[in-house]
Amino acid sequence: MKYFGTDGLRGRVGEPPMTVDFALRLASAVARVLVPNGGTVVIGKDTRVSGYMFESALEAGFVAAGVDVKLLGPLPTPAIAVLTRKFEADLGVVISASHNPYFDNGIKFFNGEGQKLSDELEVAIEAELDKAVTTRESALLGKAEQVVTARLQYEEFCLSTVEPGLDLAGLKIVLDSAHGAAYKVAPRVLSRLGAEVVPIGSSPNGRNINDQCGSTHPDLLRKVVMAVDADLGIALDGDGDRVVMVDHNGVLADGDQLIYIIARDRKSRGELRGPVVGTVMSNLGLENTLHSQGIEFLRAAVGDRKVLAMLHEHDGILGGETSGHIICLDKVTTGDGLVAALQILEIIKRNAGNLAELAAEMPRYPQTMINVRVAGKPNLDDLPAIRKAVAGVEATLGSAGRVVLRSSGTEPVIRVMVEGEDEALVKNLASELAESVEQACST
Repeated sequence: MKYFGTDGLRGRVGEPPMTVDFALRLASAVARVLVPNGGTVVIGKDTRVSGYMFESALEAGFVAAGVDVKLLGPLPTPAIAVLTRKFEADLGVVISASHNPYFDNGIKFFNGEGQKLSDELEVAIEAELDKAVTTRESALLGKAEQVVTARLQYEEFCLSTVEPGLDLAGLKIVLDSAHGAAYKVAPRVLSRLGAEVVPIGSSPNGRNINDQCGSTHPDLLRKVVMAVDADLGIALDGDGDRVVMVDHNGVLADGDQLIYIIARDRKSRGELRGPVVGTVMSNLGLENTLHSQGIEFLRAAVGDRKVLAMLHEHDGILGGETSGHIICLDKVTTGDGLVAALQILEIIKRNAGNLAELAAEMPRYPQTMINVRVAGKPNLDDLPAIRKAVAGVEATLGSAGRVVLRSSGTEPVIRVMVEGEDEALVKNLASELAESVEQACST
């Protein structure tokens, strides 16, 4: 099992697997840094088989340090952000590796406001990891309890993010929960709003999370939507913080298109504040279409934390990534796949339209991304051959395209992305650039 912390205390390439001992020491270190005088922490998880093991280790570490623990069970990552505030806890913890396979796992943290920890706090925690586990005397130990109402409270929160009286009656929705953390809460929320729900990816066994299903594998969703003549399909990822959708024709609407739909609606209703924030990987079609609507668009580095930081910096309320990690700060403090899907459904009902019509307003430029495996983590700026190759591709594309090269934070690969109006040209240029990167990194 690999330690893959998708947010915070990141498992970097080459690090050893995460162990129970690590989780125990991590809880103790976090307690010393964030709640040295005791407090309350809420712990949630997705459906991975290893989640129960790490939950027990974290619980033991926090209780030994004098911290009270509320165990919330399997719930989406954004639910933990919400319930951290709801329970007035000092800290929220999520055991999940998001969209990764079941054999990965990781640990994410939220502060008492339901926001990701700062880089400074992460560094302080990492500095404490090698110290002995703190165990207080019996009278000062924390207490642990299971919160059986956690799912219902998150359901109520999700319902509160749409207009009172929203009625989804008449909509037939295929819902793919990726056998993950939202497998119970998501279908119940949609059903309570009156939708006819056809659930798939809703039978977790600890090892099938994200396995050929969910937002990273929408082919099954496409097929089922067309097979049952549904109005649309919704696919979440394993921890419920990402969403993509499929229209009645089986055509995918990715995160960029969903962000556009929400942005346009917010603008038309006078509710959009600040710029929309995407990433360097966001489709050029999103940027151009937003500009045509008079909406400012900014690009952050890849990662929801980077998007969130730029939103705060520019007083924005909407941003996200192509993958479907969508942040609606006027509704929630972090990316929430179910909440984002509800915004789209509300827009569809309000406009008496359908997803295909709304998504078609944002044309997508052809993109090709190639992962080039490399040894170590080369500094691309130090390789003249790569700079020359990139300049050549950019000159060919002109203003009608983009080039992005970036190192993966979790794999020994360089991601080569080329985007432009001509799909055949984009594919050829991406292949040539990937070959140049491979040659330059192998010398």
